[in-house]
Amino acid sequence: MAGRAAEPEVIWARPERTGRGPRPAHSRADIAAAAVRVADAEGIDAVSMRKIAGELGMGTMSLYNYVPRKEDLYELMVDAVSAEYGYPEPTGDWRADVLGLARQARALMHRHPWLPGLMSPVYGFSPNALRYLEYCMTCLDPLDAPYGTKMELVAAVTSVVTTYVANEIATAERTRSLPWSAEREQAVRIAYLGGQVASGKYPRLAAAFAEDAGPIDLEAVFERALARTLDGFAGPAPA
Repeated sequence: MAGRAAEPEVIWARPERTGRGPRPAHSRADIAAAAVRVADAEGIDAVSMRKIAGELGMGTMSLYNYVPRKEDLYELMVDAVSAEYGYPEPTGDWRADVLGLARQARALMHRHPWLPGLMSPVYGFSPNALRYLEYCMTCLDPLDAPYGTKMELVAAVTSVVTTYVANEIATAERTRSLPWSAEREQAVRIAYLGGQVASGKYPRLAAAFAEDAGPIDLEAVFERALARTLDGFAGPAPA
């Protein structure tokens, strides 16, 4: 396939542009910014080598001189938006600092709704990803645990945030596609669910709904999910 390297390689370990010739007309930052703009506006499925080459005013084959694979383009995109994290001075309270990063991650994923779908350890060693991980390790200095455990903590928090936001985004997209209001859809579903629960076939669910019949506070659910994740790392590791 054209543009695919014969051997595996890391995009960050290769020159910005291969081959001889004049000074490159574009940087990786230019390419990543164009791809992010397209993904933000049209979704990740709209990101293709042809599309991004057109955005930059170059031929598709010319783009392959800068980015040999589409996977590399995705990695550039993830790294580019990862630069949006802020890194305040750690407070010494590792839980508070990690929670702050998790909230930033949630906001970042909502700004770039395609991001949860690209979250992968494969893209975890780009320059901005390494900066993020190093900052996480700094925030976790007060936690008395091996570095391996701290890395597991970061991975667990990232997983919680990614899963939570992916569900939020999917729900919002389904709601926008409805031919009626989200309130009408929810009312119909709640009425159906109420009838099923009242049938007596689901006593534990009936008890659960009776215990807390109010509206769900999604912000509080998010915070509790994170807190419970961190609780699992605050004590001694299981044997």
